[in-house]
Amino acid sequence: MSKLPHIGTSIFTVMSQMATEHQAINLSQGFPNFPIDERLIAILSKLAKENIHQYTSMSGLPSLLDKIAVLTQQSYGRTVSAKEEILITAGATEGIFATIQALVKANEEVIILDPSYDCYEAPILLSNAKPIRVSLNIDFTPNWELISAAANEKNKLIIINNPHNPTGKMWTENDFVQLEKLVEAYPNLLVLSDEVYEYITFEEPHISVHHRPKLWHRSISVSSFGKSFHITGWKIGYVIAPENIMKEIKKVHQFLVFSVSSIAQHVLNDYIDLVDVKALGQFYQQKRDLFRNLIKETKLELLPCEGTYFQVASYANISDENDLNFTKRLVTEFGVATIPISTFYANGNDHQCIRFCFAKDDETLEKAAERLIKL
Repeated sequence: MSKLPHIGTSIFTVMSQMATEHQAINLSQGFPNFPIDERLIAILSKLAKENIHQYTSMSGLPSLLDKIAVLTQQSYGRTVSAKEEILITAGATEGIFATIQALVKANEEVIILDPSYDCYEAPILLSNAKPIRVSLNIDFTPNWELISAAANEKNKLIIINNPHNPTGKMWTENDFVQLEKLVEAYPNLLVLSDEVYEYITFEEPHISVHHRPKLWHRSISVSSFGKSFHITGWKIGYVIAPENIMKEIKKVHQFLVFSVSSIAQHVLNDYIDLVDVKALGQFYQQKRDLFRNLIKETKLELLPCEGTYFQVASYANISDENDLNFTKRLVTEFGVATIPISTFYANGNDHQCIRFCFAKDDETLEKAAERLIKL
């Protein structure tokens, strides 16, 4: 008998398979199609010849942990212990899975804000715990009235994603004030903050749990080198948590993967000294602006994109179809693959919106726009 009976093939796999079958331009899955930084390739080529191919320590390469601590201090003004409060993970997904498995017990509850990324629910169910799905407002901002109504003593975690996939929205100062009030009201409640797009923000600066001293002892943050440095296939990220919580996460991590790719850690250890993470937002803002400009003549209505490399658009002016059928027809008739937003909701809430990934080279975005104008 299946432990996850209602979970099948993900929408990301389905749409990518359709894109391949119909030779469509794939703007569905969230990964770049342009080359990685040549400096990364040079470091990789050099280090591949050195004796660095055996296990690293369970927590991560010590020198890389030190550099993450420095990066956290430089980015957020927060001092964290490299040895006790940081863990290198096999991608952000493993960090999220290990955290939930370590902290959530049977019959406890975890609040998830919909639309939400699909990796949150499975580890909750595998813990014999209960996911509590709370919808965001129509503009994809947190609905604190609904969140407060869902809160109770059984809540162990609230999972937040900021900047937000799939919508590109970012939390405001007031949102964090409300979160702090919620945490204060429920002493057993912890915050799992998915911040994999933390350095991909545009007009407004990203606000992190690292900026909020009231949350430091109650929060677990998850970051992604894969997202930040366009190396999603390397599957490497990191988790930051207070020592007492991190001890529990490490217990799961050591039996889940034990340690993460040694060569990837050594390469990133050298690369992190060369790269300016503050430039990432400008890099992706140029792509966002190009894509928005290219498709402004279409009948699609573009929603605000404040961070991430995703653009949400409403097709309500084009069709009355549900979003799944519309995205499938977009592939078969127009040759562009996207993601329907309803699949990010537990209840399948359909706002007639679709998600584009603009982390593509300019030529790909231009060709996609040529096809979308025909809608």
